[in-house]
Amino acid sequence: MKNIVVLGSTGSIGKNTLEVARNLKDTFQVVGLSSNSRWELLAEQVEEFKPRYVALTDSGLAEKLKQRFHGSQTKILTGNHCLQEIVVKPEVDIVVSAVVGAVGLPAAIATIEQGKTLALANKESLVMAGHLVMPLAKKNQILPVDSEHSAIFQSLHSGKPCEVKRVIITASGGPFCDYPADKLSEVKPAQALKHPTWQMGQKITIDSATLMNKALEIIEAKWLFDLTAEQIDVVIHPQSIIHSMVEFCDGSVIAQMGLPDMKVPIQYALTYPERSPLDVRWFDLPALGNLTFRKPDVEKFPALRLGYHAAREGGTTGATLNAANEVAVQAFLDGQIRFTEIASHVEKVINHHHFIKNPCLEEILAADAWARQEMKKCLI
Repeated sequence: MKNIVVLGSTGSIGKNTLEVARNLKDTFQVVGLSSNSRWELLAEQVEEFKPRYVALTDSGLAEKLKQRFHGSQTKILTGNHCLQEIVVKPEVDIVVSAVVGAVGLPAAIATIEQGKTLALANKESLVMAGHLVMPLAKKNQILPVDSEHSAIFQSLHSGKPCEVKRVIITASGGPFCDYPADKLSEVKPAQALKHPTWQMGQKITIDSATLMNKALEIIEAKWLFDLTAEQIDVVIHPQSIIHSMVEFCDGSVIAQMGLPDMKVPIQYALTYPERSPLDVRWFDLPALGNLTFRKPDVEKFPALRLGYHAAREGGTTGATLNAANEVAVQAFLDGQIRFTEIASHVEKVINHHHFIKNPCLEEILAADAWARQEMKKCLI
């Protein structure tokens, strides 16, 4: 029996992780849950899984949770460091980081420093500080949860690291893959939130619409698999059946395929190096018909260009890109800026930031804070 903590348990990845835990209840025990503000759903999860620890970032809502579970064995934590407090508990074996944004970085570092396994869906941890996080980790201590990086991880088993020529990350293309470029500035949040393949939270869904999510995945892949930016390609694959591929030096291309279902990569990260049965839809190739691929349009989706730039530059560029994008996405959702201004504003902030090549954690967090303030100035 392994004890797992699910950070961001009320989000899409978190809820799927708990579904996996239900199916493998003889293998995993949920000892910790966390949410930012969705306290009512969190309370339902506490009722079912009866974890030892719960973290709720919003201290006001945490009081409501404490009142509801007064007298229970569950300890409720709150405040800026509540995620770190949970992951360092001695009984914790695996931490699933499914939180969105920069908030996941300190908890990721704490998890690795404690020698625990990190099942990583919070790509921002590596986007911001891959040069700090990866050297701390032992082999296979960080296991990818994103479907694309899980696909690369599985495909890499077919060869040695020195034999890898490149990786090919697939992208659905989002809701505007075939949308006229000159009409994108008129797109409304409701349109951008209609992803054709995946059911996700608002922030990541907007990132998928701008292809910023793929930009972040480029940076994450660089650090996770020790690649150069030139070894990472992106291809549009609307059917989302091939989740990513690895091309080796002999011309062999190994692809990981499957119907879109986040429980598959989540369960593989939890059970690695073993595989366990999972009740998913049958993979029927004839019923799928054609699988199509195309090059991404970097003029139409400039976020991809920014991702490659950050992957090449390293340093504080990733933290700056991520922070500026988080603020810009929220501004778009709030109706303050146009869809096309998300990437353009992020680029302005990147171009004006004070670049540090080998930043320490404090400098990364400072770059993050500066980028958020700078982006807010752009909105005035």
